[in-house]
Amino acid sequence: MYSPTPISTATMDLFYLISVSISVTCLKFLLLPSYQSTDFEVHRNWLAITYSKPLSQWYTESTSKWTLDYPPLFAWFEFALSQFAVYFDPEMLKISSTGYISYYTILFQRLTVNITDFVYVYAAYQWIKIMKLSKKVSNIKVRDELYHPSFILSFLFLWNPGLLIIDHMHFQYNGLLSGIFLLSIARMVQHREVESAFWFAVLLNMKQIYLYVAPIYFVYLLRVYCMDKAGKFLPQNFMKLAGVVSLVFLFSWTPFIYLGQTKQVLSRLFPFGRGLTHAYWAPNFWALYNGLDKFLSFLLGKKSQSLTRGLVKQDNHTVLPNVPPFSTILFCCLAMTPLLINVWRKAGKNRMNITLFTRSVVACAFVSFIFGYHVHEKAILLAWLPLTPLALLSVIDANIYILLSTLGTFSFFPLLIKEAETPTKICLLIIYGMYTYQSLSKLHGLTGNNGTKNRPVHMIELIYLTGIPVLQFLHSFGAYFSDTLARMEFLPLLLISTYCAFGMTFLFIKSYLLTLLEDTSGNI
Repeated sequence: MYSPTPISTATMDLFYLISVSISVTCLKFLLLPSYQSTDFEVHRNWLAITYSKPLSQWYTESTSKWTLDYPPLFAWFEFALSQFAVYFDPEMLKISSTGYISYYTILFQRLTVNITDFVYVYAAYQWIKIMKLSKKVSNIKVRDELYHPSFILSFLFLWNPGLLIIDHMHFQYNGLLSGIFLLSIARMVQHREVESAFWFAVLLNMKQIYLYVAPIYFVYLLRVYCMDKAGKFLPQNFMKLAGVVSLVFLFSWTPFIYLGQTKQVLSRLFPFGRGLTHAYWAPNFWALYNGLDKFLSFLLGKKSQSLTRGLVKQDNHTVLPNVPPFSTILFCCLAMTPLLINVWRKAGKNRMNITLFTRSVVACAFVSFIFGYHVHEKAILLAWLPLTPLALLSVIDANIYILLSTLGTFSFFPLLIKEAETPTKICLLIIYGMYTYQSLSKLHGLTGNNGTKNRPVHMIELIYLTGIPVLQFLHSFGAYFSDTLARMEFLPLLLISTYCAFGMTFLFIKSYLLTLLEDTSGNI
């Protein structure tokens, strides 16, 4: 009698990843005609600049207000894409102050995001392999393939609604950048420190936002790779690490250093005149600060400024003290210091723990999101994505992940300003939220000793989440029922931002304490 050959677990893991990848890729193609934000024109203009202008003018060209303001390696990336763009529509490569759009421009730019997303898929596969090393995960026996740990992780990574909204509707290349980011963390966890440093150096030279987590990388690599267990400095390892990182920076920056444009490039990368908060406030501590200033202004009968401008413009608070950039840097440094001390101390004691670095990256990214200067709402992805594999390891991580993914997705809704996209973003939130809740509940077997069901989200947290549909209703339909909301069109956005900020701040505190109190005596 014929007996089929058993399928290896590695093959099944790859099958889960490919299946989920195909399903989400089909969705991405359906999203091709979706709303395009100003970021779509930003990147089209960067294609035009790098294609039409000599290298010496990349960071000085200012015909359009959407000037090139990413690090040099991303400029080289845009230059590479422009060599293919000319075959789709040469007109898109002409610099214009008024912008340009066409069917083939949309097709090309959307396709480039879809294709570069495969870096993210590869990084997700590396994390699936890492999680197989966890006793907590490998010992789980499931009957339903939809709740297999590898399928869950594939779905949580690849169907991330934040990335789908930001990249495939609003438009950016966060899938590519996040793939490099996750790959860098994975290599560190796999004890391939030099390769991890290489990928992180590439990342820093593609988008400066990743400076948020650079302190954790520096301290961890110094303690784990450049010192032995006794704390003795290893100069050979340090030189190897420094050499790899330096080569990446030299490749990226040398042409601009030679042209004497270092200061010009840096002024584009760090425009500190943009104000404390972005046009739509990221749901962080400063959103609460702005909201309190608005509330006090109302109570005192004072007229307050909008505090919602996005271009280079400093706005003043009416009642509360103004917050200069240096203050936000000080806040971040003070909040990060315990994390850096913690990772230094624990990494020296147990180098084999594979959650320490990942959890520290999440906490460090959270600090920068909560207290950083002119933070965009998209910056929460730096904490959200590395948290994904941790959600499979403990109930408290699952709790944080469910709440963070829900609030993070909802906080992105205002970025899609046309109501035509509202059903899509609501469906993405519901589908992802329901599967995340159900799968993580089953994975952790959330049943109490008396046989009653425990909840991965506590009752008070569920009550808090019920505010989301109320706020969305106000945002979509409030103007039809209230003259006040019709006149104050930005009020629903203020409410969404401050409401999400309360939840994000709570999750930040929980994640921060969990990182400091984590037991690193053994492996996961």
